Amino acid sequence: MPILKKIWSIIFVLAILFAIWCVVVKFSNYKNMIYGVSFNPEYGNYLGLDTKKSFLKIVDNWNFKYIRLSAQWDLIEKEKGKYDWTELDWLMNEAAKKNVKIVLAVGNKTPRWPECHPPAWIIKNSYAGRREPLFAFMASVVNRYKKHPALEIWQVENEPFVNFGDCLPLSQKELMEEVNFVKGLDPNHKTLVTDSGELSFWFNSAKAGDLFGTTLYRVVWNKYFGYFNYDWLMPPLTYIAKLWLNGRHIDTAYVMELQGEPWIPDRPLTDTSLNEQFKSMSLQRFKDNVDFAARTGMPRAYLWGAEWWLWLENQNVHNFSDYIKTLNKE
Repeated sequence: MPILKKIWSIIFVLAILFAIWCVVVKFSNYKNMIYGVSFNPEYGNYLGLDTKKSFLKIVDNWNFKYIRLSAQWDLIEKEKGKYDWTELDWLMNEAAKKNVKIVLAVGNKTPRWPECHPPAWIIKNSYAGRREPLFAFMASVVNRYKKHPALEIWQVENEPFVNFGDCLPLSQKELMEEVNFVKGLDPNHKTLVTDSGELSFWFNSAKAGDLFGTTLYRVVWNKYFGYFNYDWLMPPLTYIAKLWLNGRHIDTAYVMELQGEPWIPDRPLTDTSLNEQFKSMSLQRFKDNVDFAARTGMPRAYLWGAEWWLWLENQNVHNFSDYIKTLNKE
């Protein structure tokens, strides 16, 4: 019993020292965090937005210099072996003109519901039968953009081990095959692998890429609990501790999905009242989320919700976009 007490005492002291280290050393310059944003044209189109106008507003008006895009398989290779690069080329080329750096997600699972985006022609294939066409597609993407001036980082899959969305499971072995495949085709750009900040300890994902990216959600909704708030359960120290447990240096980790849009009950956003939407994402909640992300000490955070902010402007709600303009002042 005395030995057990000593062990717990040591753990407690180490936890206190670690917390002090985080606060004093790592959080002292937290206001220097760089803010990027994710953008998904398909979701924007669903909300009635024009892709080109939306992207130019994000870059020119909101002044984002770091943007995450996706090479979405079902949009680019609608027919086997036939690739339509029109939209992604335009986005990448505009980014290069504006000196914007792109994280480009590749793989079967890329950001936005239903998470996995296989083209219709491959749906009937067995799981094993999808791997070769996937690698052929990924090779086409990497070879097309590996020398593009806007490309900064390859994201390989999106939260590959999170059981969310309409997806088939992916093993760590299969993920590493994809990561190494991308690195083999393009050794000059870093790879990044993401995971859920709230539903995972990152044991299989933290070291899979050169960089690591976490989600950061504060208020979510599910059918069992309704709205659920993570504030009391997961302080900033939680994310730092998980990086430490996995041997990942904080400077090589980003918040890749910082909640900036509502998490609503199971219905279309456009059929949900603004009052309901603001239950999980008010302007104050958004500001709190931005501040929370900075206090993790990670150097960069990509905001999640650009399409929603643009849609809100069409509803004559401008306070979110007015606030966003303050984040990336020159």
